[in-house]
Amino acid sequence: MDGSDHLAHERSKAQFDVEKMKIVWAGSLYAFQVSNRIARLVAGDPAFTKENRAVLSRRELFKNTLRKAAHAWKRITELGLSEEEASWLRFYVDELSYAYVHWGMFVPAIKGSGTEDQQNKWLPLATNMQIIGTYAQTELGHGSNVRGLETTANFDPKTDEFIIHSPTLTSSKWWPGGLGKIATHAVVYARLITDGQDHGVHGFIVQLRSLDDHLPLPGITVGDIGMKFGSGAFNSIDNGFVRFDHVHIPRNQMLMRVSQVTREGKYVHSNVPRQLVYGAMVYVRQIIVVDASIALSRAVCIAARYSAVRRQFGSENHEISGTGVETQVIDYKTQQSRLFPLLASAYAFRFVGEWLKWLYTDLTQKLEANDFSTLPEAHACTAGLKSLTTSAAADGIEECRKLCGGHGYLTSSGLPELYAVFVPACTYEGDNIVLLLQVARFLMKTISKLPSGGNYKLSGATAYMGHMEHYLIKYSCNVQKAEDWLKPNTILEAFEARAIRMCFACAQNLTEFADQSEGFSELSTDLVEAAIAHCQLIVVSKFIKKLQQNIEGNGVKQQLETLCYIYALHLIHKNSGDFLSTGSLNPKQASLANDQLRSLYAKVRPNVIGLVDAFNYSDHFLGSVLGCYDGNVYPKLYEEACKDPLNDSVVADGYGEYIQPLLNQQLLNARL
Repeated sequence: MDGSDHLAHERSKAQFDVEKMKIVWAGSLYAFQVSNRIARLVAGDPAFTKENRAVLSRRELFKNTLRKAAHAWKRITELGLSEEEASWLRFYVDELSYAYVHWGMFVPAIKGSGTEDQQNKWLPLATNMQIIGTYAQTELGHGSNVRGLETTANFDPKTDEFIIHSPTLTSSKWWPGGLGKIATHAVVYARLITDGQDHGVHGFIVQLRSLDDHLPLPGITVGDIGMKFGSGAFNSIDNGFVRFDHVHIPRNQMLMRVSQVTREGKYVHSNVPRQLVYGAMVYVRQIIVVDASIALSRAVCIAARYSAVRRQFGSENHEISGTGVETQVIDYKTQQSRLFPLLASAYAFRFVGEWLKWLYTDLTQKLEANDFSTLPEAHACTAGLKSLTTSAAADGIEECRKLCGGHGYLTSSGLPELYAVFVPACTYEGDNIVLLLQVARFLMKTISKLPSGGNYKLSGATAYMGHMEHYLIKYSCNVQKAEDWLKPNTILEAFEARAIRMCFACAQNLTEFADQSEGFSELSTDLVEAAIAHCQLIVVSKFIKKLQQNIEGNGVKQQLETLCYIYALHLIHKNSGDFLSTGSLNPKQASLANDQLRSLYAKVRPNVIGLVDAFNYSDHFLGSVLGCYDGNVYPKLYEEACKDPLNDSVVADGYGEYIQPLLNQQLLNARL
């Protein structure tokens, strides 16, 4: 049986409607239809080929990326694609370029922070690609600590201009994508200073390069920051640095939706609430959570298909005789216990990403109505879930590489580049540990507002904290047999008990410190663990909530239920120390959770290939010989090996210069 036969056989085992599951994964029938159409468009266009990308030099890779970005824009305009369709096209091209930052950061910054007049001026230029923008916030010396940024924007009332300046080496803007070689403009974040008074960090639109010859404008030193991790990956984009030497810009290029500087140099707040700016941060982090589900699902798809194709070892009789059929790797329990929780995590992150999208929409409507009540929770949820999902996805991608054995280390497996592309998400848009500490502060503040004794009505993701008395005093897990772990309320209560007891313990310990900042620093490790427990509870609860919706398709809901239980029970297994030490579970109940988890692996096993097929990734997008849809792994591996430039010649370059003299020397010695 060859690879294609293996996967065909696996697909025949599916106990659910795979086509319906594709719609569930996409979010709606419309989203499925649009994404599927654009995916086919990109996969069928030879201009978007990924061939030989890994062996290109940095210069070749960068120029090739510029070509693809230009072709993508050409196709977008020729076909009259909508903004949503254009976004899908850039997504499926699957090559990082200046366009990602232009559309994902520069344009939203102007929409979110610019006045109506500023939007009317700058957005047509940006959306028609008459200017190319980047987002220049991070500096060489400061990333997560935005308040510590050093770049200054000093207002000069004589000329009605701001003077943008980099006073130190560490104030150099560092990392913005597209900045190094391409961007003509940037939203630059700098300390606003009027008449010697520092008003904090604000955004300014600064032109970097001439629109005639693309040379840097006077006072601007700009370049690329150099090679990054991996071959390909982020090396296709020009992450850059820029230093400003007293660069003058007009006063009206300060983004003034929330605050502005008058002609006389007076700093004033507009009637637009400053909290609206935080909506953009929530939006970006919500997108990152969805990206985490996509990156992890790609890795899981590769590992699952290859595990079904790959056979190793077999029964003892087979080992002795050398005959018979070897065992599929996916049938080894150790492979299942590593792979199946990652499959469940991919689905879990997808659904919590859907919920965050709703949360962002709800937040935006409330902010526009001057209702800021849900902003702290929305910030905490997106910060915590960004941290949780990106860390889990990065670790999961690497685990999938190891699940593919030695072949997973090949670039042609698609996994090394996938990891290199995704792992920066653990530090950009907020370092993951810093974000968890922000969540912890929110949780400690929530607990501090609760009166002692009794239960209280709270809303949103912290609603369970309103039942503090129940979980601290009265709660006892009622699991008595393994099947009890298949009750959603039982799972939810266990996760709620663990989270609230860990949070309450931290709050109690903080009271022992006279200086709260000292206490927070001393207990930061415990606080991070409590924040993780809270965020894991959110993911589990949103997965369970998804199951309460009307889900169409034969067997689809049943498969999602199995994945939900796998996700939750695996977390209990991995974090059993927390559940046991807080008294949320006893050792017998933790053991029963493991027993049920093993049963669930057996239940999901026939459906694994169908579940990864439901991601609906084309071979072009997946970019992996190990994860190819038809399963013909070995011929493709051999074909890719033969394409390597080292194989262009039979005898290696340098043989005559370095190897032949060495061999001749050995031969001479042998004759003596």
